[in-house]
Amino acid sequence: MTRGIVLTLALLATVLPANAQDRGSVDPAPLPPLANPQDPKTAARDLFGRKTNPAPLAARSIGFYTRGCLAGGIALPVNGQTWQVMRLSRNRNWGHPELVKALEHFAAKLPKAGWPGLLVGDMAQARGGPMLTGHASHQVGLDADIWLTPMPKRELTRVEREEMSATDMVRPDKRDIDPSVWTPAHTALIRAAALEPAIERILVNAAIKKALCREATGDRKWLRKVRPWWGHNYHMHLRIGCPADSPECKPQDATPESEGCGAELDYWFRDAILNPPPPKEPPKPRAPLTMADLPPACKQIVFTP
Repeated sequence: MTRGIVLTLALLATVLPANAQDRGSVDPAPLPPLANPQDPKTAARDLFGRKTNPAPLAARSIGFYTRGCLAGGIALPVNGQTWQVMRLSRNRNWGHPELVKALEHFAAKLPKAGWPGLLVGDMAQARGGPMLTGHASHQVGLDADIWLTPMPKRELTRVEREEMSATDMVRPDKRDIDPSVWTPAHTALIRAAALEPAIERILVNAAIKKALCREATGDRKWLRKVRPWWGHNYHMHLRIGCPADSPECKPQDATPESEGCGAELDYWFRDAILNPPPPKEPPKPRAPLTMADLPPACKQIVFTP
């Protein structure tokens, strides 16, 4: 990876919002209608972000995780015996039925692993697609953010769901986990996720990956699913593969066979990655995706009543 790309990605990672921490609203104001939604220059995020219900079509994920949409999505119930959905005002607890099935199966097993239950962050919008805020991925209903904060033994209030913060698991110097908050239960949680057959990949902060490499014992094959990425110090990002009912879904590259520890992980702790120098010129904002940037089938998805 060239230095220019490294600095661009690292800078981007520093300016993206900490999505788990952005507060929601108990009484969110509805978005105003678009003056001309059919205008080809309209940002796709403005179209998909205004759809509060799923497209009434057969379930399928269309396109790639960062450029696509979702038909026939279903919502993860906001309360389950072993999960609670956070930031309800975002209306991002939607996914392909296979994602919802995978989360429910995963959550049910956690009490035996020593984790009381999941606090579920962003999944997808009702019809997938680009989001108004945060996230380049989460567009095809196959991604879910899980807070690294254990679910309390009681049902959270609406205000708590909108305003409480997840726990930052990383030291201020970014080089390792914060031992005052990290516990063996966190390792058990991520290991349990990696052992779920439906979950193909898990993204975490590099410092969390370092802790997992250090603490994993016995069969360590599950570590290969856990990959470092910028941010992700408050949550882990779970991703399932393309469902069998979704021929238009584009799969991600196969996860490498290696554990991802040692020299491969050292890359993430270089000074240029942890503390990139400020750019000489302010970065130019990227033009938002339009419908022309998405698979053709997404036009039907977003404009279906």
